Formats: sequence, C-alpha cells, structure tokens
Amino acid sequence: MDFNIFMGDVVEAARKEIKEAGYTELQTPPESVEETLEKEGTTLVMVNSTCGCAGGVARPAAASAIHYDKRPNQLVTVFAGQDREATEKAREYFKGYAPPSSPSFALLKDGEILKMVERHEIEGHSPVEVVNKLQQLFDAYCEEV
Repeated sequence: MDFNIFMGDVVEAARKEIKEAGYTELQTPPESVEETLEKEGTTLVMVNSTCGCAGGVARPAAASAIHYDKRPNQLVTVFAGQDREATEKAREYFKGYAPPSSPSFALLKDGEILKMVERHEIEGHSPVEVVNKLQQLFDAYCEEV
C-alpha cells in the first residue's frame, strides 16, 4: 500500500468532517489568515490533525460544542502538518501558551487570544469533557445566537 495515498485519504476525511461541522478551512496565504482572525467578534480556531485524539475527541467535540445558546461569531480551522503557512500564521495569535500542538482550540476576540483548550486537555479525555470546556469558554466570552 502506498502510504501517501493512505494519508491523503485520512487528511481528506479529516478536512471533510470539520467542514461539514460548519468550520471554514484556512488554507490560504498568511495575509488571509490574519484578515480572518482579526475580524471583529469572537473566533474559535480548531487546529486539526490526523492523530487519533483529533479524530476521536477534538473533531467530534468541535462539531457538538457549537450547538449551544452561545457560540463564537466565526468557526475556522487550520490543519497542522498540511497547511503549514496558514497554521504557522494562526499560531502567532496564541501568545502566552506553551508551544502549540495539535489538536487544540483557540478562542480569540478581535484578533486577541482569550483562552485555549490545549492538546493535554483533549488527549485522554472524552469528547463530552472537551465539549464542556468549550461551552464554558462560550459562556464566558461569546454572545447568544
């Protein structure tokens, strides 16, 4: 089996899953990422990956958490290891947090980091636990929809 063909299938499935959940993929030049993340209001950034905790915990949590009374104005995703420029640009906004890893979530307001749900808060946890963490952030920082 060609490993690159297999990984391409995994990547495409991961991209499709998060887009179907309502997130906009940022694959574009850094300037477009900057423009998107600096929009007025709150933005949830999901740093996607092909690891098991992304597929088994983070993406399901990302899809479920947004069905809530409060939620961010924008839902976006970058794909670590795939869309390198876009991911690096997004990570520049995660100031004050340990070197970023994936999967993770960052909540920004007007381009400034508010909080993150880091990999260590995802790996080894259930999707429901991560949904609860995200919805606590939504309660604290987001408007009702």
